[in-house]
Amino acid sequence: MKKRVIAVLLLVAAAVAVALAEGEGDGDLVAELVKMQEQSAGGVIHLDDASLQRYAARAKSRSYSLFIFFDAVQMRDNAELRLQDMRAEFQLMASSFIQSNPGLTKLFFCDLEFKESQASFVLMGVNSLPHIRLVGPGNANLKDSPAMDMSRGGTAESMAAFVEGQTGLRVGEIERPSPVSKKQLLFVGGVVLVAAPYVVKRLLTQQTPFHDPKLWLAFSIFVYFFSVSGAMYNIIRKMPLFMADRNDPSKLVFFYQGSGMQLGAEGFAVGFLYTVVGLVLAFVTHFLVYVRSQNMQRLLMLLAMALSYWAVKRVISLDNWKTGYAIHGFWPSA
Repeated sequence: MKKRVIAVLLLVAAAVAVALAEGEGDGDLVAELVKMQEQSAGGVIHLDDASLQRYAARAKSRSYSLFIFFDAVQMRDNAELRLQDMRAEFQLMASSFIQSNPGLTKLFFCDLEFKESQASFVLMGVNSLPHIRLVGPGNANLKDSPAMDMSRGGTAESMAAFVEGQTGLRVGEIERPSPVSKKQLLFVGGVVLVAAPYVVKRLLTQQTPFHDPKLWLAFSIFVYFFSVSGAMYNIIRKMPLFMADRNDPSKLVFFYQGSGMQLGAEGFAVGFLYTVVGLVLAFVTHFLVYVRSQNMQRLLMLLAMALSYWAVKRVISLDNWKTGYAIHGFWPSA
C-alpha cells in the first residue's frame, strides 16, 4: 500500500514538474515573439524553417496562435495573385490588432517566404498562393491547421473576420492610412486660396481652357480613338502591347494571329486607321464644303476617298489574317 502511495506521489510530482517546465518554456517563447513583434515592421514577424519549428512545433505547451501569411518573392510580379496587395492588407490588419489589443499575447502575425522556407511549405501542405493559415494551440499537426478561404477576398476586413471566427479574439477597427497627409492638405488648401481670385475672374470672363473649342475637339478625337482601339479591353484584361516570339525570344510580336487573344498594339493600329477615316469624314463634311473651287473640291474628295479606302482595306486584311474569315466585295447580278 505504501509503495502504491509513493508511486502515485512520484507521478504527480513528475507531472507538475513537466507542466512547470512547459509553462516556463512557453513563457520564454512568448517573450521572444513579443520582442520580435516590436522590432518588425507593422508587427508581422518574419519566420523561416528553424523558427517555425521552434514556435509552432511545441503544440502541447503553446498558449498562443500564429496567423501566417505565405509569400514568394519571385511571384510578386504576377498581377493575378496580388501578393503585394494582400501582404499590405495582412500587415494593416496586424497593426490594427496590436493597437486594439495592447499587451495581448494570444495571437502573433507572421510570414514565410518560399525560398527561405520550402520545407515549411511542404510541411504545411501549401502548394499554391495566395495562402494564409492559422496555427492554433491545439494544432499538433501543422498540416491540419485551418486555412483561410481566399475566395472571400484578400482584404484586411476578411482576414479579421477569419481570425475572430477561429480564435474568438476581437481584431478591432481596421484603421486605413489616409491617402493624403495633413501637410499635403494644407498645401492644396493654400494653393486653392491663392488661385481662387484668378480662377473666378477667368470663369466670369470665359477665358479658361474649358471654353476653348480646340480643347473639346482634341478631347472628342481622344474619346473616339479610345472607343475604337479596344483600349478598355486592354485595361480590363491587362493585355500587353507586345510579346516575345515563342520561336525566337529576341524578336517581338505586335500582331497575334488567332481570335483568342488581342495585343494592345493591334487595337491601337486598328484604332488609328478608324480615326483616320473619322477625321477624313469630318474634313469632308465640315471643311471641304467651304472650298469655292470645284476643281479643288473634286481633287480633295478623290484624295479623301482614296485614303479612306486604303484605311478600310488595311482593317479588313488584318481581320482576314487574324480570324481566317475572308471578307470581299461583289457586284450584284442583273
